[in-house]
Amino acid sequence: MSDTPRDTILVINAGSSSIKFYLYDIGGEQDLTPRLGGQIEGIGTLRPRLRVRDAAGQPLVERDIAPGHASDVPNAQEVVGTWLSGHLGGAPLAVGHRVVHGGPDLSEPVLVDDEILAQLEAYAPLAPLHQPNNLAPIRVIRERRPAIAQVACFDTAFHRSHSDVADRYAVPEKLYREGVRRYGFHGLSYEYIAQRLRQVLPDIATGRIIAAHLGSGVSACAMHHGKSVDSTMGFTALEGLPMGTRPGRLDAGVVLWMMEQGMSHDEIEHMLYYDCGMKGLSGISNDMRELLASEAPSARMALQYFAWRVAEGMIGLACAMNGVDAIVFTAGVGENSAEIRQAISAHWGWLGIRLDPERNARHGPRISSDDSPIGVYVVRTNEELIIAQHTLALLRQR
Repeated sequence: MSDTPRDTILVINAGSSSIKFYLYDIGGEQDLTPRLGGQIEGIGTLRPRLRVRDAAGQPLVERDIAPGHASDVPNAQEVVGTWLSGHLGGAPLAVGHRVVHGGPDLSEPVLVDDEILAQLEAYAPLAPLHQPNNLAPIRVIRERRPAIAQVACFDTAFHRSHSDVADRYAVPEKLYREGVRRYGFHGLSYEYIAQRLRQVLPDIATGRIIAAHLGSGVSACAMHHGKSVDSTMGFTALEGLPMGTRPGRLDAGVVLWMMEQGMSHDEIEHMLYYDCGMKGLSGISNDMRELLASEAPSARMALQYFAWRVAEGMIGLACAMNGVDAIVFTAGVGENSAEIRQAISAHWGWLGIRLDPERNARHGPRISSDDSPIGVYVVRTNEELIIAQHTLALLRQR
């Protein structure tokens, strides 16, 4: 990238095998307009690929990348930077990053400096699947374009509004003081949902909401007056509801048993993050679309397990609010799978909750029947916009 600033904000969401990026034009006081979005997928494979589309969804570029140019996240970030520099004719004004773990102290987005980066690196063991990859592009940009402001936005920050009781595990106080507590994740998604509800469904926005982020990662959040009250995820992104490759709720004794069987820390970590969840249960795939299309008994069983445990975990959050006024589904599976939503909601028939099949097939926004005492909705999330908003706000405070 050149060092000529532009009136744009770049948002980066880096994973282990892909980097997603989104560019926003800065307009008025708080006006952000999407310009383009893209990703490099297949990082570390023999066929990495760059795809970019404009705001209307029209392709700007779609091409393979030489494997050596995207062998890891830092190299792939260089590819993104080079392409953007050529496309923009300069660097963005700032870059906002999704960072999964902000720890117990970082409860709002921050400008990244050496001290913040070191602090975030210390949380990598709490989110080994995400944190190192989230931080890799930050390091690359700081090393090669230090004049560009970078903002870290945390998936844990939205949940810092939890009460002391909701924050705890039943472990000695010493462990709590050392940081063993229930952080919660997917906070950027839930923050957007709280914001969006105020815009499109103001009648329920301040009520008692149970929102479910159903994607590869899965969690649910209890929100009241637009604030997080409780979440199914805790100390790490392993806890709570079953996920694509992570088990969710699991007796800690299982981990002790694995150790007794001679499994190493790295072997246990790999199994819990990569080989459990829907992939482990089905023995087929972590992709809900493949499981829904399969006639294998193990696929049916995995889907039934998912619907039951997600329904159980979601409705259990009502205890944190003494009731529930509305339920919201979001993220890839939550937004697009009418069958999964129906299977989950079927477990709430005892509450009188009923989905309207036609509304559910149209993906909302309201998918429950008129006589359902608790409304059920689908709201599309937009974590990238939240990151761009926070980045712009911090820039204007400087």
